[in-house]
Amino acid sequence: MNTFENFNLSKQIQNAISDLGFERPTPIQTEAFPVILSGKDVVGIAQTGTGKTMAYMLPLLQDIKFSKQLNPRVLVLVPTRELVLQVVGMTESFAKYINIRVLGVYGGVNINTQKQKVAQGADILIATPGRLYDLALSGSLVLKGINKLVIDEVDVMLDLGFRFQLENIFELLPTRRQNIMFSATMTDEVAELIDDDFTSPARISIALSGTRLDNIAQQCYDVPNFYTKVNLLSQLVANRAEFRKVLVFVSNKNSADRLFTALQEKHSSETGIIHSNKTQNYRFKSIKEFDEGKNRILVATDIIARGLDLEKVTHVINFDTPNFPENYIHRIGRTGRAEQQGKSILFYTEKEEPAKEAIEKLMSYKIPMADFPDEVQISTQKTPEERILAGDTKNPNRNDKKIELAPGFHEKKEKNKKTNQGGSYKRELAAKYKKPKTKGDKTFKGRDKKR
Repeated sequence: MNTFENFNLSKQIQNAISDLGFERPTPIQTEAFPVILSGKDVVGIAQTGTGKTMAYMLPLLQDIKFSKQLNPRVLVLVPTRELVLQVVGMTESFAKYINIRVLGVYGGVNINTQKQKVAQGADILIATPGRLYDLALSGSLVLKGINKLVIDEVDVMLDLGFRFQLENIFELLPTRRQNIMFSATMTDEVAELIDDDFTSPARISIALSGTRLDNIAQQCYDVPNFYTKVNLLSQLVANRAEFRKVLVFVSNKNSADRLFTALQEKHSSETGIIHSNKTQNYRFKSIKEFDEGKNRILVATDIIARGLDLEKVTHVINFDTPNFPENYIHRIGRTGRAEQQGKSILFYTEKEEPAKEAIEKLMSYKIPMADFPDEVQISTQKTPEERILAGDTKNPNRNDKKIELAPGFHEKKEKNKKTNQGGSYKRELAAKYKKPKTKGDKTFKGRDKKR
């Protein structure tokens, strides 16, 4: 039987894992542990929800030794602030019986506070690329002691445009180091990064992105427009016994705000929202309240579609069909975590149907169609985007009929037709001195005199 005892972990780490209730490692953890422990460069391609954080952190904790060195020895780069906090929390849980200092740094908060924490020393540093580079450039953070580099969710980092920052960070690190990279997809950009900066890496592929997650039951609804989607969503989540914890994904910030406002009438006390325009404290608070069950519904953009391990999400609802099929896989991976059962529901309009078909092609699976509930009202209200799509670009409040003047309208009286001519003083001066002659006028008159 495959258990964590087969890893020959230290007693302290083994006890921490037991406290967390983990009994058997996932396939990616089993495959990655001995390879990372060997010191080789590693590229892991694994589906979301397969336990990648634990896969790289356990061998790193097993290998790291106590040191009074202030500069960090292990660097973990992740794409978002929320992921920094999650990885810090998980690492501290695994390392609670060993003397290891873990620090997380990210943007959106006071950099001076983080400079002070860096100065106090850390063994494992978990960071977003932007804030890490700022700290390094300021001289507050020295990276010459890094001997192990982990880049988690690297495909997301490259999608967010962090390639240039990653290259700058590589230049600040020692050339002799172990590189560990985890990604859900193998894109051309990811392959290029591996070729440029990794040395003959060992490759581990478990549950590639696009592999259908068998523990997640999927279904879809054909819905005509945004506000009918709102009505359908409201009807579904009204069943509190079944929809106990619902994560609703939308395509952009405007749609998130619009949906959140529309849900206020019936579900205001149990709905939260998160997107990149929200402040850092608001984002952390929204995730915490959802994770702890204070809010039953969380409206979110793809900012939390990757990596975040949210507790016991019963349903993921794709309110908008994502344009990139891989994003659908990442979204629904927020439910059915740790081999639990989950449910996913997809709403799609006629315009979104090609995106739905692309998702089904990626998974090699036809998402079952659900019957549209008779009790859900079909809305005729359109969003500004839907009006433009339908070719209705006119202002709905505009009256296109020619307005005929009623008998009450009449021409202005003579005295009201007068225009402002300036003060009488100015008019008198203008009449007396006329307009000053231009150089052209003077030249012309001079020629007349000569003639």
